[in-house]
Amino acid sequence: MNIEMIRAAYVRGKGHVRRTPLLSSPFLDEIAGRRVFLKAECLQHTGSFKFRGGWSALSAMNPEQRAKGVIAFSSGNHAQGVALAARMHGTSSVIIMPADAPRVKIENTKALGAEVVLYDRGSEDRDVIGDKLSRERGLTLVKPFDEPLVIAGQGTCGLEIAEQAVEEGIVDADVITCCGGGGLTSGIAMALEADQPGFNVRPAEPEGFDDVARSLRAGAIQRNDAMTGSICDAIITPQPGDLTFPIMKRLCGDGIVVSEHDCLRAMALAFERLRVVIEPGGAVALASALFHGDQLSADTVIVTASGGNVDKPVFERALATLE
Repeated sequence: MNIEMIRAAYVRGKGHVRRTPLLSSPFLDEIAGRRVFLKAECLQHTGSFKFRGGWSALSAMNPEQRAKGVIAFSSGNHAQGVALAARMHGTSSVIIMPADAPRVKIENTKALGAEVVLYDRGSEDRDVIGDKLSRERGLTLVKPFDEPLVIAGQGTCGLEIAEQAVEEGIVDADVITCCGGGGLTSGIAMALEADQPGFNVRPAEPEGFDDVARSLRAGAIQRNDAMTGSICDAIITPQPGDLTFPIMKRLCGDGIVVSEHDCLRAMALAFERLRVVIEPGGAVALASALFHGDQLSADTVIVTASGGNVDKPVFERALATLE
């Protein structure tokens, strides 16, 4: 991984990947006790930053290889990103998704033309299912985070943050990222190392699934004990990636861990004050800025709103926190 790969992904994405806005609200600033800027990746194609990595991987693929089709594992956002990128490249996609993924993500992935294979993440191994299908059909695996081209694609979000920080006159900031396997976090950290080296990148995770925070403290990869049981499904992974963790260990500050209730409150406030819809896993960074300011040092914080694909009942739960 290097910054040149991220810059190349940025060039390949022009005209295809959206430059998402950097939003702010004085009401959120007051709650946080500092300036808060929200990088609205919930407004990216397919409703999450994952389209960046999907497009990067498929656009760099050998055309003959790409024509045979691709396969991916995902609880929903990577699924949709790869499915749309595959459709835009005129090829097929097979997506292996947990049966308990939000219904909106499963249906949207199907609507984008993907063949969806559901599995029980508590009793079945998605790698075994994927290996079998890949061999049988000659499909190319697009990993959700531990793949250089995917990390490069996610890193284009960091290049945009660097550009937008200059436009906003931001010279010093904590940058909080919603973190699962670390693709977005490591990509953004590498981009900012090059273009805004004074910024401090901090991964954010939900309670009970804080493998990155624990890994950073231990200096070695730690696993989560569970793989289910959180509304933050978009960022639930077994452990940091073999490629992403060394990057995060070198470039990131300590992880921040938030409660599900904090995530729901952050979702509600983002809707009330910015009129954007964020899913629980996409709200952990904003929750960190709003409710865990004692762990931050800069007067300005930039947070990623990494996705907005939320089912109606969960969003209603979030809005109820304002009552």
